[in-house]
Amino acid sequence: MVSPPLPVTGAVIAFNEADRIVRCVSSLASVCKEVVMIDSGSTDATVALARDAGARVEYSAWEGFGRQKNKAIEQASQSWVLMIDADEWLDPCTEKSLRKLFDSGEVERADIWRLWRRTHFLGKVLRFGWGDERVGRLFRQQLRYQPLEVHERMDMASYRVGLVSARIEHDTARSESEYRSKLARYADLWAAQKRLKGRRAHRGDRWLHAAYYWFKNMLLRGGLLDGPKGWLFHACHTQYVFRKYTLLERSARQAA
Repeated sequence: MVSPPLPVTGAVIAFNEADRIVRCVSSLASVCKEVVMIDSGSTDATVALARDAGARVEYSAWEGFGRQKNKAIEQASQSWVLMIDADEWLDPCTEKSLRKLFDSGEVERADIWRLWRRTHFLGKVLRFGWGDERVGRLFRQQLRYQPLEVHERMDMASYRVGLVSARIEHDTARSESEYRSKLARYADLWAAQKRLKGRRAHRGDRWLHAAYYWFKNMLLRGGLLDGPKGWLFHACHTQYVFRKYTLLERSARQAA
């Protein structure tokens, strides 16, 4: 007997994700009553593949990660939203955990539920560093993301937050070069975002923050135990931290 879908809207934003959108949408469609995808103008087969996998696709020009995700939430007809990225998918065991959460009525005890997210990097499952983290992705439909260009998030301090033993899998990179390019774009967006808010970086901040990232994730959190691909992953992120503070410091010098 097929179990009825949960009163949840699965939501995703996408742009040229034809190689992985089916995996993402299909995992949502197996659990959620509906799946909504906001596409920002894909030129590959993303839209057709998403529809075939069970998503309702809407178009919106790109306005930044936070606003784009809010557009997906606005399209939701269900009282709960489960938001994942195009490079993510639900672990097969997630359905059981979510059904238990809803069937027991426990879901009403919080406004945001945090799921475990496990990162894959170039075929390697990262078990240390921040490879296994908690992310708030199941939430009430009236909630919204902060309108940030990058590293979008909700203000969890304002709401009741719970933890459910469900898991999101995250295949973060197609290749090393693509991943480094993506992090470079994120660094540019982060620095521009901070400049608009009046944030400034002091001389030496780039070295301090990059060294702290490496120390915390490679040593304190055990990233060294993930082997060469784990080391490469954290090297990419150390470079990202260095770049974003370099850009912020450069803007401060130019403004002086």
